[in-house]
Amino acid sequence: MRVNEKYSTLPAEDRSVHIINICAIEDIGYLPSEGTLLNSLSVDPDAECRHGLYFRDGRRKVDYILVYHPKRPSGSRTLARRVQHSDAALAARGARQDQLLPGKGSVGAAGGPEPPMDYHEDDKRFRREEYEGNLLESGLELERDEDTKIHGVGFVKIHAPWNVLCREAEFLKLKMPTKKLYHINETRGLLKKINSVLQKITDPIQPKVAEHRPQTTKRLSYPFSREKQHLFDLSDKDSFFDSKTRSTIVYEILKRTTCTKAKYSMGQGEGRKKDSALLNKRRKCSKYGITSLLANGVYSAAYPLHDGDYEGENVDFNDRKLLYQEWASYGVFYKYQPIDLVRKYFGEKIGLYFAWLGVYTQMLIPASVVGIIVFLYGCATVDENIPSMEMCDQRHNITMCPLCDKTCSYWKMSSACATARASHLFDNPATVFFSVFMALWAATFMEHWKRKQMRLRYHWDLTGFEEEEEAVKDHPRAEYEARVLEKSLRKESKNKEKRRHIPEESTNKWRQRVKTAMAGVKLTDKVKLTWRDRFPAYFTNLVSIVFMIAVTFAIVLGVIIYRISTAAALAMNSSPSVRSNIRVTVTATAVIINLVVIILLDEVYGCIARWLTKIEVPKTEKSFEERLIFKAFLLKFVNSYTPIFYVAFFKGRFVGRPGDYVYIFRSFRMEECAPGGCLMELCIQLSIIMLGKQLIQNNLFEIGIPKMKKFIRYLRLRRQSPSDHDEFVKRKQRYEVDYTLEPFAGLTPEYMEMIIQFGFVTLFVASFPLAPLFALLNNIIEIRLDAKKFVTELRRPVAVRAKDIGIWYNILRGVGKLAVIINAFVISFTSDFIPRLVYLYMYSESGTMHGFVNHTLSSFNVSDFQNGTAPNDPLDLGYEVQICRYKDYREPPWSEHKYDISKDFWAVLAARLAFVIVFQNLVMFMSDFVDWVIPDIPKDISQQVHKEKVLMVELFMREEQGKQQLLDTWMEKDRKKDEPCNNHSPKACLDSPEYPGGAL
Repeated sequence: MRVNEKYSTLPAEDRSVHIINICAIEDIGYLPSEGTLLNSLSVDPDAECRHGLYFRDGRRKVDYILVYHPKRPSGSRTLARRVQHSDAALAARGARQDQLLPGKGSVGAAGGPEPPMDYHEDDKRFRREEYEGNLLESGLELERDEDTKIHGVGFVKIHAPWNVLCREAEFLKLKMPTKKLYHINETRGLLKKINSVLQKITDPIQPKVAEHRPQTTKRLSYPFSREKQHLFDLSDKDSFFDSKTRSTIVYEILKRTTCTKAKYSMGQGEGRKKDSALLNKRRKCSKYGITSLLANGVYSAAYPLHDGDYEGENVDFNDRKLLYQEWASYGVFYKYQPIDLVRKYFGEKIGLYFAWLGVYTQMLIPASVVGIIVFLYGCATVDENIPSMEMCDQRHNITMCPLCDKTCSYWKMSSACATARASHLFDNPATVFFSVFMALWAATFMEHWKRKQMRLRYHWDLTGFEEEEEAVKDHPRAEYEARVLEKSLRKESKNKEKRRHIPEESTNKWRQRVKTAMAGVKLTDKVKLTWRDRFPAYFTNLVSIVFMIAVTFAIVLGVIIYRISTAAALAMNSSPSVRSNIRVTVTATAVIINLVVIILLDEVYGCIARWLTKIEVPKTEKSFEERLIFKAFLLKFVNSYTPIFYVAFFKGRFVGRPGDYVYIFRSFRMEECAPGGCLMELCIQLSIIMLGKQLIQNNLFEIGIPKMKKFIRYLRLRRQSPSDHDEFVKRKQRYEVDYTLEPFAGLTPEYMEMIIQFGFVTLFVASFPLAPLFALLNNIIEIRLDAKKFVTELRRPVAVRAKDIGIWYNILRGVGKLAVIINAFVISFTSDFIPRLVYLYMYSESGTMHGFVNHTLSSFNVSDFQNGTAPNDPLDLGYEVQICRYKDYREPPWSEHKYDISKDFWAVLAARLAFVIVFQNLVMFMSDFVDWVIPDIPKDISQQVHKEKVLMVELFMREEQGKQQLLDTWMEKDRKKDEPCNNHSPKACLDSPEYPGGAL
């Protein structure tokens, strides 16, 4: 039989006796009624309690769960008196009698010797007792369950009664729907017809959820007030506050409930003083709530319950099951998300994340279509591209200089034909248009999201939420309070040392004691962490971040050396096929190495960023989250994009020339771009890293790691379970099942992977027009994957109200602005778009691109090679080479200033810089114009918000008028009663039956 008690414990050796611990209730002077404390004693012990969703009485719903590890001594020593069933009420009222407390040498009922005590475990136990007593004092109702199927784990079930919910809803200014209904303004005319047609077309892809249906009416919302309960529909009090709101209210109480008392004595022995001093410090530190208790191990977990099971034939229908069917299933990938139901179940913060992810995924559809068109344009015009045709023409017989020293020989430009043709797929005039389009797309996406966000704020009653958010933002973190306490204790000990060495006047001793006592009352309130206290942490942050960025650069340098050395080694291979595919082989293997390193460093940098943020000890949770996001984004941005930046802007720029090459460590010659440019290699790098991160990190890791952790927890609990397997496999209670789920770790990893993907889509889109398409395909899976994780793999998170996506919006705007600059440089410096324009309008004699390849190549006399750098086999092509070509704008060897930079180079450079300036300013202007044209708040939403304010004023005006009419009616009755007194004698008035007081 499962034994659940109202704030009680039950030893395993005595199932017939209930033990009630009321130590903490004594301390706070609060004794709940016997119905509150011992109600579980009068309930049928065989009741199922709806599988753990309710208390033992089957009526009070479990709003929150606290989990701890009870560790009792092996003897029969008790921490509270024993109370028989028949005398439960008398024992509750007589709670101020002597108790057997730890450390007093009490002997158990068996008479055996008391086992050695663990003072730290006792400290945790008394903290729990005091904390739970304070929760009882705040009005919450508790029920303990230690006889669970999970060995060594106890649960405290928490229920918030109606009066507590009303009180806290008023404190938190929760907006609740009133009885007042009003009609939402509907579109008319042509827009109404268009909307009706769109609704019919999109009806098959709409989720079958009541919250997702278009609403024509809306209830007027108003911050809950106990004085104005008549405004709200309280016909069903059980459902007025939904489970999300109830758990939020309980969590706010848990955060602010303190435990500063611990009235017990320690054990005997030499270690008592040290343990006592340690525990005294810890007790002072425990003036904050559940966060510090979780951090100190007093409780091992705290979470609200899921509404029930999500699959099974006999499962009662609930919101979790509905979310699983209409949202978290891969079979509904084509449907819209039921965002309102997500918000109802998980809260506004998580609802906003999935709404943003949905808007981002929808906006990727037009970007993907345009990207496919650009790619198809490149495929259609590849046979008409004159530069690539010239490179592939065998008749030109252009001999190129060696790609490496000694081992590499001369080669024909026509051998790079495939690379040149593939480069045209991404390096064509359409890519310039696509870059402009994507910059405007990013601006439109941001504006569209702001409008969508305002609609959600209106529908979710979050207008005017700023003040409440400021109040929550200032709540200090447990770690900050602990650091402040540590500083205050050091300061107090220093003051004591000073007073010990400085003699005081006898008349001032009493005054000094009073001052010391008064100062200790609010010691930590006067102490704050300054920049001096945080300077070591700031210095550590700076050094660590610089070091990790240097590590990233060093790894990229290592990959460069790998590419150079591998290319030289493959050039010595005797197989012609190997030598002809050196570039592809080296590029592919180097990108795979980069991908593996990026994935590994992402995980490492995430942990390091969290550690660096912790040692800074931010004051509030909002500050902690923002600092963590900034560090993690900085490190992961550098980690993900450094190899791509190298290929885009550095590879082939600092090579030198034949006879005067640049070397790394005096051994490795800098690698060059292909004759068709580095854009094709940039495309390969970008596509492999992007697809690899999405496939491995975002999908396989998200699926595999949670399942592996769940399996490990299952094995651990199975090992700790009772030997009776039949007892173990019985259906667990809801709180036991949820305890085995993965704890919710926040939305930062989810946002981070999407922001990095947004960078891949926008930053280098000029080199890879298919990036939006692959991002779209990934996000279709990502939405359902995240949904399934939240519904099935994670404990239910505490609902958090939020009016926007926070700092992530600023990061998105920054990435969008940076994308304009980077794409301008990619088009200008990485691709051949500008050199082609310069040749076409300045140097072409026929007005066509014929001769462009020859124009971009310079000549080199092989006799000018440095000693030891000439090819070992100069006759590899079958003839002696005297002049070889290389890609650069330099004077020929027969010029007076041979191998100097030519005038063509400066002309092309000037055109490139001019293009960057024009492109950047034009696109920035167009983006700002889009931002200005599209209003942040939709017109209909601003009208609805204004209408709500007017209706609320009218509602209160009618209420005041009704009160005034009632008051006037009472005054009129009193005046009529007073009229006989004016016309008759006082005695007649006193004897009149209408006189309320009657005769004196």
